[in-house]
Amino acid sequence: MTQPAQTPSKVSLAQSSPTVGTLRERDGALEWSGRQETVRIEPWGPDAVRVRARLGGPVLEDLPGALAAEAPATESAVKIEDGHGSLTVGALTAEVGPEGLVRFVRTADGGELLAEERAHFWWPGPRLYTAVGGGHHRLEQRFAAYEGERLYGLGQHQHGRLDQKGLVVDLVQRNAEVSIPVLTSSRGYTLLWNNPAIGRVELAHNGTRWVADSARQIDYWITAGDPADTQRRYSAVTGRTPMLPAWAAGFWQCKLRYRTQDELLAVAREYKRRGLPIDAIVCDFFHWTHLGEWRFDPAEWPDPAAMVRELDELGVKLVVSVWPSVSPLSENHPVMEQRGHFIGTEYGPLAHADWPDKGVASTVQVAFYDATNPGAREFVWSKVKENYLDPYGITAFWLDACEPELKPGFPENLRYWAGPGLEVGNLYPAENARTFDEGLRASGVDEVITLNRSAWAGSQRHGAALWSGDIGTDFATLRRQIAAGLNTALSGIPWWNTDIGGFHGGDPDDPAYREVLVRWFQFGALSPLMRLHGFRDPGMPLGPDMTGGPNEVWSYGERAYPILEEYLRLRERLKPYVLDVMREAHEEGLPVMRPLFLEFPGDEAAWAVDDAYLFGRDLLVAPVLAAGATVRTAYLPAGARWTDAWTGETYEGGAAVTVDAPLDRIPLFLRDGARLPIVADADADAE
Repeated sequence: MTQPAQTPSKVSLAQSSPTVGTLRERDGALEWSGRQETVRIEPWGPDAVRVRARLGGPVLEDLPGALAAEAPATESAVKIEDGHGSLTVGALTAEVGPEGLVRFVRTADGGELLAEERAHFWWPGPRLYTAVGGGHHRLEQRFAAYEGERLYGLGQHQHGRLDQKGLVVDLVQRNAEVSIPVLTSSRGYTLLWNNPAIGRVELAHNGTRWVADSARQIDYWITAGDPADTQRRYSAVTGRTPMLPAWAAGFWQCKLRYRTQDELLAVAREYKRRGLPIDAIVCDFFHWTHLGEWRFDPAEWPDPAAMVRELDELGVKLVVSVWPSVSPLSENHPVMEQRGHFIGTEYGPLAHADWPDKGVASTVQVAFYDATNPGAREFVWSKVKENYLDPYGITAFWLDACEPELKPGFPENLRYWAGPGLEVGNLYPAENARTFDEGLRASGVDEVITLNRSAWAGSQRHGAALWSGDIGTDFATLRRQIAAGLNTALSGIPWWNTDIGGFHGGDPDDPAYREVLVRWFQFGALSPLMRLHGFRDPGMPLGPDMTGGPNEVWSYGERAYPILEEYLRLRERLKPYVLDVMREAHEEGLPVMRPLFLEFPGDEAAWAVDDAYLFGRDLLVAPVLAAGATVRTAYLPAGARWTDAWTGETYEGGAAVTVDAPLDRIPLFLRDGARLPIVADADADAE
């Protein structure tokens, strides 16, 4: 939103003195200024405000962020009296005192939701600006801590905690660690730190502190309400996901990696020969001539047109891996370097990572295209369109290593088109997804989905699905994915999945690993997206010839196979329900994978459940997360009646129940008489 900052349309001055600032109304916003600082609070959608604060002048417009350029229209009221100001927007009121401290309360009863807090009675205040040069500052924003408060969101992390109170979380993109700086509180608010700068958030018991290592102004957005309402508000201002393509609701097959066209087609044919459901298969990395040429190597993929045609006849969608890195051996490297399409550095050469490429015995120094540069996005899309979309009709892409995967990761040395690395570095994965979203839509493709290893706030509006990265292959890792998925869901990303079975290793012939795989497969069948992937034993060294062990549903022995087949068929039966829930995400912004408290905020016990979740409104999923377990205890929220989907036994909510969970069963509970085709012979009854 662009405002004429120097020309107030309406000004109301508070009493001022050497120790207090000035309050004024400016174009419907409330502004406080003092000690060379300006704080601007303005309506930004129903029940929500945006706060920006800057040292040295009026707030800046058009800095990189996640919020839509224009605020949704909403009624609001500014009041200034006796040195105090307030801005009321529906259920939320922001109050500002004479010294510039901001406090957020419920409009209905004045109850405090969140308040800024000084670090010390003298200095510093709740906002600290430490100059780092060039008009940039190390920024700190402090808020009070509250006894009993629970905090959720922040993207995807592998610490295994659902409630993140007490943690320090880095705001930086890494493989399996996805920074999306939004928090939902049990106190009734959701807050977005609308700043792609590298930094951290400290959720301590003596206060909350958001830190940006180098940026030009503080910028955050806050809304009031229960978790479902705040998810609706948050998704409305950062962008809702498009409708999921119907094929993407089914089963995705992949492994590291199918090395040739014949190998990939043989797998697709075998699924069909066995009569197994399959909707997508992935052509992974090193299918290219050189990294950064974004085209099939004809030595291994001699007839992509015939491959895509046969897959279409089989009803299988081809998904192709596209990396943002460019080898110096690529024909595109010289022109991209000359045009300034690469991420730059403040010191040293352009190269950002060592990586193997075809035609050389050692690694080469690869660069990364600058996804924040519109010209670079246009160039990369032109090559993808020329080599995948136009000749073969390929429209689904796997955007791997899109943090980007720098080695080593020194964001302070990076220079993007959008700004210095420390100021804008977290933005990259969202802009990379934008390349494909805008390119596909400009080419007339309406159904957009990309599979991404990283994301930032607003990635969802570009059709970005997220997976949990290169993770381990044991039960402990599986358990951590529940919290990772739920916090991702509360960060605005409804399309989420894991590598079923984990990524790093796993021996298909090991009975212990087979148990992990079966339990993970059950969880995957009840995840927003269902995708089998991994680098199975025996692996090979990283390089163009690498592949892993077998990773198809028939690869795990005679005992596992019928169980995996059962859950493939369960996913197929549930596809209409999955698509209904995906439409809720598209139209209302509600996640697919939901913490229990999202549907039952009045049940205090539901806020602590971190090992189960709701899949949409009607299905509670309690994955088995321990080796050898044959029973499972699950909490069923109060306020509903629950039916065991396998046995038909019913339970009143508000208590934990223990049910049988043999190897072939994941405990599932239906809410208030919901009818879903969990059991195969229930198909007809559920129609």
